[in-house]
Amino acid sequence: MDESVDDPSLLAETEFIDHGHPAVSEFVKRALDGTGPRTPTETAVLLFNAVRDGIRYDPYRCSRDPDAYRASAVALAPTNWCVPKSVLLCAAARASGIPARLGFADVRNHLTSERLHAAMGTDVFMWHGYAELHLDGRWFKLSSAFNLEMCERFGVGVLSFDGTDDALMHPYDSTGRRHMEYLRSHGSFEDLPLDRILADFDEFYPGFLEGPRPADPQFAG
Repeated sequence: MDESVDDPSLLAETEFIDHGHPAVSEFVKRALDGTGPRTPTETAVLLFNAVRDGIRYDPYRCSRDPDAYRASAVALAPTNWCVPKSVLLCAAARASGIPARLGFADVRNHLTSERLHAAMGTDVFMWHGYAELHLDGRWFKLSSAFNLEMCERFGVGVLSFDGTDDALMHPYDSTGRRHMEYLRSHGSFEDLPLDRILADFDEFYPGFLEGPRPADPQFAG
């Protein structure tokens, strides 16, 4: 959807983007603590880094429970995957007065682990989530999924954001191997379309949401 940046929905609390919750407020406070006066872009950079590295990526955290996708719950979780982390970044941005929404795309991860490929039955990740923040007159797409340590483990570049360009998954790793391929966009949303996401997961990843989940050392802490 194409909202005006004056649309109050881009700063509003929603079912999942519950940025008025104390857990989200505390997360934002920790991310910005001691940094002094900031521009919106400087604030966005700090929030992006806090979500990226403060919550370790774990694709096996995927759940049917709607409560697990609320920003207030994500802020308290030590690990999570791209969609909940994007919800938290969107909530943290709105709490800081930055217009934000959620974006989604289907991607192919050419470097996915063997165990995750076996559990999902594919290397295509439907509804890969990222946050879209409006700064300095334009929208930025920011994927905060992969934390620094995981990137080092897989040999892929860390996604950084400095306020000048998007932070989307790299097409190649540090040795030139294919990494992330964007296949199809699902567009932008003012709140999480969880029912649509779970319906597609049930169709394309039968059994994955039910567990048990295999131990996968590549995503261990």
